[in-house]
Amino acid sequence: MTRTGGPGAGGTGRAEGAGLARVTLIAAAAAMGGFLFGYDSAVINGAVDAIQQRFEVNSAVLGFTVASTLLGSVVGAAITGWLADRRGRISTMRIAGVLFAVSALGMALPFSIWDLTAWRVLSGVAIGIASVIAPTYIAEVSPAAYRGRLASLQQLAIVLGIAASQLVNYLLASLAGGSAHNMLGPLQAWQWMLAAELVPALVYLLVSLVIPESPRFLVRVGRADEAGEVLGRVEGGGDRQVARRIADIREALGSERPARLRDLRGRFGLLPIVWVGMALSAFQQLVGINVIFYYSSSLWQSVGVPEGDSLLLSLFTSVINIVGTVVAILLVDRIGRRPLLLVGSAGMTVTLAATAFAFSHATVVGDTAQLGFGWGVVALTGASSFVLFYGLSWGVVVWVLLGEMFPLRIRAAAMGVATATQWLANWLVTVSFPSLRDWNLSGSYLIYTAFAAISFFFVWKCVKETRGKTLEEMTG
Repeated sequence: MTRTGGPGAGGTGRAEGAGLARVTLIAAAAAMGGFLFGYDSAVINGAVDAIQQRFEVNSAVLGFTVASTLLGSVVGAAITGWLADRRGRISTMRIAGVLFAVSALGMALPFSIWDLTAWRVLSGVAIGIASVIAPTYIAEVSPAAYRGRLASLQQLAIVLGIAASQLVNYLLASLAGGSAHNMLGPLQAWQWMLAAELVPALVYLLVSLVIPESPRFLVRVGRADEAGEVLGRVEGGGDRQVARRIADIREALGSERPARLRDLRGRFGLLPIVWVGMALSAFQQLVGINVIFYYSSSLWQSVGVPEGDSLLLSLFTSVINIVGTVVAILLVDRIGRRPLLLVGSAGMTVTLAATAFAFSHATVVGDTAQLGFGWGVVALTGASSFVLFYGLSWGVVVWVLLGEMFPLRIRAAAMGVATATQWLANWLVTVSFPSLRDWNLSGSYLIYTAFAAISFFFVWKCVKETRGKTLEEMTG
């Protein structure tokens, strides 16, 4: 295989450079689904307390409403392999874009907490689809030498979406007088926060009209000539190299029929590689990262930070996440996937433990926990450092691995199962946190600390390095 962007001079070097630029733009366009994924997942952060006041619900109902998106995400992730193998990668992206747009309007104009919950479930289906199809597509159009960096664009888009939602939340709350439950024109500020998602949803639909179909899917459905054109544009090389790549894809596919769930069967119920993918997905969530993004505003208010300042702290957390993601993009194809995961697990264990220790010094006054300045600084530093370690490791690398680690003949189906596991774990963490926080804030962080520590040993024992391998070399 000719590696795009490798050593060369003259016309060949320019052609390879142009090919890398082209595939980067294609990958970035596909990663718009990740932006919507991040925005939709985190925008609720600024609206949580206002929703509770508007509909007068208790913590359990509020937690269920916040987490309901994740139940939809499980469904979306589970059906994406089936959709992607039958309708194609691009058509599947368009379906997600429509669902994002429709659910954004529904969430902004709810009649009750229960129809708001239903719209959040629908938005979750869109998130689940986008979370599977973007890394799958990017891995399938990317040259092996650059696949880690290009696949990392998915996570970069997610954290940019999270940051954008936090910025929008802060600005809208400020315009409404500092609180998300204040009126801003005909609607409350939190409704505008949710409605703003319509803009990136429409952009996502537009970009899906101009990017090419995955060459692996085109070969599967007998459109080899079109696959050759796409491979020539994104990987470079002459007719012989392209023909060899198509032959490699055909051999790796093994069968022209789409993969089914029963193709994932193996020892202990599933193939070992599928179990590894599911475990990676679960650990990515069980360390508690989305507690920071779903509940960070409420969390900081619970320790005495005013609402306006807590929204600003949430935006600061998102910026830290972006920094970590950029670091991972720079390193993932240089030092590999496994070392980054090990560093991240170790760092998350230490920083989560520090945060738990700081919260153990909170003083409860009525319904509010308060931290002194010194312990508040420790808590903020620990939580921010945790996000940094997560961003430079598990946040990026798990998506890279899921997009590339499975054999081609089962990739879409295995990716769907692994991602559905991720959303189930995400739902478990999200729905349980309000109750855990009310029980013992420090104790809840100790639980996440334990999962971070276990993840280190899991990677050490079970995860193989995939850096530099073509997708056709992945055999499980």
